[in-house]
Order: sequence, then C-alpha cells, then structure tokens
Amino acid sequence: MTRVFDVFAREFMDYFTTPIAYIVICAFLVVTGWFFFATFFIMNQASLRTFFSMLPLVFPFVVPAVTMRLFAEELHSGSLEMLLTLPMDLSDAVIGKFLASSAFVAVMLAPTLSYGIWVSFMGGLDWGPVAGGYAGAVLLGAAYCAIGVFASTLTRNQIISFILGMVICLALSLVDKMLFFFPPDVLAVLHYLGASSHFENIAKGVVDTRDIVYFASVVFLSLYGAHLVMQEKR
Repeated sequence: MTRVFDVFAREFMDYFTTPIAYIVICAFLVVTGWFFFATFFIMNQASLRTFFSMLPLVFPFVVPAVTMRLFAEELHSGSLEMLLTLPMDLSDAVIGKFLASSAFVAVMLAPTLSYGIWVSFMGGLDWGPVAGGYAGAVLLGAAYCAIGVFASTLTRNQIISFILGMVICLALSLVDKMLFFFPPDVLAVLHYLGASSHFENIAKGVVDTRDIVYFASVVFLSLYGAHLVMQEKR
C-alpha cells in the first residue's frame, strides 16, 4: 500500500503542476454551469436533476482528458523504464495512477456543491437525491478513469489515448439510449452494459447491488486490462 500511495501522491500532485488540470476543471465548470443555470429557471424546480443528467454525456469528454497522459506520456518519454526499475509491481503503478485520476475527478466535482447551496436558497432542496447524485457521479467518474487508464496503456500518443478513452466511455453512456437499433434478444444485455441507467438509479437514491457490481466490474476489468497491456510492454 505504501508503493501505491507513493504513485498516487506523485501523480495527483503532477496534475496541479501543469495548466491542463486547471483548463479541464474550468471547462467542466463552465459547460455544466451554463447548461444547468440556463434551464434552472425554465424548470422552476429546486433540484439538481438537470446537472446530474448531463454528467453521463460530459464525463466521456472530460475524464479521458484527465487520464490520457498517465501511461502514454511515460511510454513516449521513456520514463516508464525508470519507474519499473523501482521496487514495485505493475499493479501498484496502475492502481496508484487510477486513484490519482479518480481523486482529481472528485476535486473537479467539489466546486459544483455550490450549485446545491445556491439552489437551497431559492427553494426547499432535498439533499437526499443530491447525495445520491454525487455518489453516482463519483462511481461513474471512477469507472471512466479506469477506462482512461486502460486507453493510456495502449499508445504512446496522448491524443490517441484521449480519443480511445472518449469513444469507449461515450459508447457506454449511449448504448442504453439506442436500444431501438438492436434486436430484442440482446436488449437486456445492452441495457445492463449502459452506464447511464446504473448512474441514474444511484442518482435517484436507489441503492441496488447490481449498480454497484456494474461499476466495480468496469473498474476491475479496465485496470486488469491495463495491467496485462503493461506487462506485455514490459
């Protein structure tokens, strides 16, 4: 665990030594803030439902930008060889980088708590669904971070890593919205594979083990795939 924490601390601090982190956070807050407040007065409801409903469509573009450099940059610069000479397993590096990116996404979400505080002054805000929404957002962000880590192990090019991560995350966000394109025999499977429905259940405050297992499975499979890819490159 010490080695995992060392990788986590290094990667998390590295985010704030480059302007990319601040650009990503600002872009996320501008986009979500604009669409949330643009519809808030139209809906005339003291709720953050609009904000949470846009996350499955915003995260596929934001999270891969957070994770694209994690392994791709080290593969490109050759610094990965130095990292692998340290007394640590590949799994330590994969988990540490995943935790750092997930923590960054949590930091990115933190300023949006001000939306709830502002809405609570406008009307009676039910904080139960808000707590569920943020729990779902953290799980969704962690799942997409794991996918981004996997995408970053596949290439030395950060742009390609970003595109691969974005495509996979966007596919998971949209697959359960496009079931009418598929035959009835596979609808149940595709609906379960869709990240949006699992996120929406948690955001409503519905605690279902199937949703927790889904996000845990995406994280595990993505990190295991990243470990296998890096083991092959090693």
